[in-house]
Formats: sequence, C-alpha cells, structure tokens
Amino acid sequence: MLQLGIGGACLNLAPKHIFGTEQKRTKKKKKQIELALNIEMWLTQIPFEKRIEAAKRLGFNFVEFWPWRNKNINAIKSECDKHKVKITQFTAWGFSPGLNNPINHKKFINEIEESCAIAKEIGAPMLTVVAGNNQPGMSNQEMEKSVVDGLNLVKEIVEDFQVMLILEPMNVRRDHKGHFLYGSTQAIRICEAVNSPWVKINWDLYHMQISEGDLCGHLNEGIKQIGYIQLADHPGRNEPGTGEIHYPRVIRELNKLGYDKPIGVECYPSLKDEQSAQNMRDNLGII
Repeated sequence: MLQLGIGGACLNLAPKHIFGTEQKRTKKKKKQIELALNIEMWLTQIPFEKRIEAAKRLGFNFVEFWPWRNKNINAIKSECDKHKVKITQFTAWGFSPGLNNPINHKKFINEIEESCAIAKEIGAPMLTVVAGNNQPGMSNQEMEKSVVDGLNLVKEIVEDFQVMLILEPMNVRRDHKGHFLYGSTQAIRICEAVNSPWVKINWDLYHMQISEGDLCGHLNEGIKQIGYIQLADHPGRNEPGTGEIHYPRVIRELNKLGYDKPIGVECYPSLKDEQSAQNMRDNLGII
C-alpha cells in the first residue's frame, strides 16, 4: 500500500513530489493516511488563526482554507511554524469573476501571480481555481475554451513559482446550480488541453459522487490529471461515515493508483469537532 502521508514540504521538486512524500515499502506495517483539515468548515467557534493549533490538537498535521485575501497571512504562517502544521492548498480564484470569460483573463493572471507569492510565503504547494458560473451569451464550448486559454496564460507562471494550480469541478444537484464545470470528464479534457504538470484537478469526491458516481472507476480514468483529493460524505456534506459513500474502498483505490498526498477534509462536522474527527478516523481505518 502506498503512503498518503508527507515527510516535509519540498516545493522545488517535480509536481508529484511537491509534498516530499517518503514512501517505505513494507508488508507488515500499516501506512498512515494524512488528512488536511479544512479550517473554514471545522473549529468555527475559534478565531481563524487559532484553528491551526486546534487542528493540531485534533491530530491533523495539515490544513487547507479558502480565499487568502481576507486572512492575516503573517499570523497564519506564524501559527503553522509554531505548531508544525503545513498548508496543502488554498483558493486563489473563486466563482466570480469567471475564468470562463476572456474579459477576466488579465485579472486572473494578476491574481495567480499574487497568490503564488503568498503560497511560497506560507509553504502551500497548490492553489485551487474555479472555472466560474455560466456566462450570459456564451456557449459551453466557448466557456471551456476560455478556461483552457486562461490556464494556458498562467501555466508558465505557476511553473516558475513551482506551485500547482488545481481546477475544481462542482456539482449541480445540491450546491452549485448555474456553475459551468461539473464532473470529471470536462475537467480532464481541459487539463489535457493545457498539458502542464503544474495544472491539474482538485478532485472533490463529494462533488464527483453527486455529479457522476462510480468513484473508483472515474478515479482510474482521471488519475493522470489528479492533483489533489478532497472528501465529504453524501448526503449532508459531513464527515465520512455519515452518508452513502464507502470511503475505505475509495481510499484503497487511491492507494492502488499511487496517490501519495494528504486528502482534504472539506466537510462539515456532524457532531462536535473532536467526536466527528474521531468518527471519521474510525470509518477510514486511521489511527
């Protein structure tokens, strides 16, 4: 079984090694799976920067969050350094203005440049980008071309910074009606068209379950374009073990496919944070 853990941040290496994972081959010792707690959705009763220490107390060595512009970056870096917590990724470009409209590309370039600088400052090896909501008067084909063109405009920038962009498809039935990008097929097509090891998919299993199901089958089809995995159960968008997804089977598939990064816990705790975290570990078979 391949390890999903991390030995340290090594941002100057090739994309598949951006977390500096040390893989040890053994048949006797069970490998530790690392999870990155989304501190926008967990520990919400605590001031934001203090959630890093609280996540560490819950046993998480990695965290992720959403936009950075409304955050105290210096405080986040200080807390991460103090408590030896690493940031897997944060959001560099959200739903609006849409990447799927070329009039926004100049702003997109500037935002990616500034976000990459922040990522380097706090040691985050990846940045999530969102394709955008449907653009009036534009066809799906035109919007897809705009996403490809926009990503092509910044792929050399992110390569220079050695920060991976991860494009996140959403779901239409529950959370993101009116969005442009759903499921894995189109996201794979976009990343193949951009053809960069630094532009991949933020493969959120919650969105994928709602959009297309057959999680293991689609993971096999898309593994070459997967940059990062996130999870939540469905229905409810709570921690694994509360819904219909049999996550131990999905984790086994990820191990088989060689996924070796942390998995983002982008879900809402159904109980108190401590209890939900323990229930999640029990369900996933994690110590």
